[in-house]
Amino acid sequence: MIDKQYIGVDAAASLVVALVALPLCLGIALASGAPPIAGLISGIVGGVVVSLISRSELSVSGPAAGLLVLVLAAINDLGYDGFLTAVCIAGALQVLLGFLRAGVFAHYFPSSVIRGMLAAIGAILILKQIPHAVGFDSDYEGDLAFFQPDGLNTISALGNALEAMHAGAAIIAAVSLFILLLVPRVPGLKDFKLMPAPLLAVIAGTALNELFVLYAPELANTGELLVPMPVFSNISELTSQLDSPVLSALADTQVWVHAATIAAVASLETLLCVEAIDKLDPLGRASPPNLELKAQGIGNFVAGLLGGIPVTAVIIRGSANVHAGGRTRLAAILHGLWLLLAVVFIPALLARIPLSSLAAVLLVIGYRLTPIKLHRGMLRLEKNVWIPFMITFFAIIFTDLLKGVTIGLVAGVFFILYANSRNTAYIHHRDETLENGRRHIRIELAENVSFLNKANLDHLLSELPDGVEVEIDGSTANYIDHDAAEILNEFEATAKHRDILVTLKNIPRFNVVGGH
Repeated sequence: MIDKQYIGVDAAASLVVALVALPLCLGIALASGAPPIAGLISGIVGGVVVSLISRSELSVSGPAAGLLVLVLAAINDLGYDGFLTAVCIAGALQVLLGFLRAGVFAHYFPSSVIRGMLAAIGAILILKQIPHAVGFDSDYEGDLAFFQPDGLNTISALGNALEAMHAGAAIIAAVSLFILLLVPRVPGLKDFKLMPAPLLAVIAGTALNELFVLYAPELANTGELLVPMPVFSNISELTSQLDSPVLSALADTQVWVHAATIAAVASLETLLCVEAIDKLDPLGRASPPNLELKAQGIGNFVAGLLGGIPVTAVIIRGSANVHAGGRTRLAAILHGLWLLLAVVFIPALLARIPLSSLAAVLLVIGYRLTPIKLHRGMLRLEKNVWIPFMITFFAIIFTDLLKGVTIGLVAGVFFILYANSRNTAYIHHRDETLENGRRHIRIELAENVSFLNKANLDHLLSELPDGVEVEIDGSTANYIDHDAAEILNEFEATAKHRDILVTLKNIPRFNVVGGH
């Protein structure tokens, strides 16, 4: 896990990820109806516990907006103690899914859908972070859904944000963006990996805001424009706010229903996110999905025990890790430790970071996930690739992550089925004349003949001329399903009416009753 050549860049990247994760942890917890400290606990557990067990080098786990509705419903139905019991059970179920090798489903996500998801997340980051960048923060950090809890949607919120712009926030965001775009282009700075551009931008944005506080109070970012960090005077005050699961809740059927739902959705979101982050890995590594499910399950069990909300792998954190230069799991682990140290020792300092500076970091990450050249490149590919890509892209933007991916998967599967239905049912079609003057046609079936080839196969047989001899050979086919075999058997039984002599070779046989 620890590679000496990457320790420096991983350490620097971990600071960036921690700064990005901090408001996400707090925002998602508050929107879920959980205490703010619960989000921080889950961020710490996701960083340290999950990453120690996982073999995903670049993904970063923590509270996820995709589970927000489920968490809110579970807390309302079960109370917070009962909800924590459900989180522990959900973790145990995820570990079981890992042992059952359910992670294999990760290999069935079409590449076009994964790329569409990444591009959509990038576009959503841009749309969602513009309000935070200009100081209009009515939506919580980490929200990815089109319809917002405040009654607005992603598009309408932009208009409101521009009307209610806070000049100081906009200036800080602009300065941070300038640094983010300039540093990678300056030879001396871009090679200094221990101070990546996102970290430098946040430091500069915070320093600038401190100057506003001293010399231009009307421009100062205060209150809701800063990271909403809970401040504790001592450790005992912090621990007094931690809740615990209750064993008596194990007898409640509702607890198990919520636990199963959380486990299923958290597992799906994790598999999607890990698969997506693997595509961003500059070293081209692949994460073992079954081990990832086990790691996430143990992480959720620990989070529930400590009073936290559920965790999943999260694209925003993982993308921040990649673009900040992280290369191994050390970055994710250190990010969790930074969150722990921040909660215990420097909450007041972190509470002075402007959200507009963090928004600038996420705006750049968003653009890198959905560059114009990506869309141009996808549109040059065949339609069974770019159409599912675009459907996934727009579906996620106008719904949410899981609904959008589901729609994209349906589109991807449709085009796969369509392409297979267009494949020919045979690989060789030889036509010759026998010594008796009768025409002989030999058809050698393809490797796999399924119900998707029914229309193609039926058309082939109907186009055969009357009065010929036909040999249909399935020797080279690995699989001929019942529907295809049934068509061939029916053809054999009825071909005599067209004076066609049929020979079936290595074709599954069964009795055809009444021609059916």
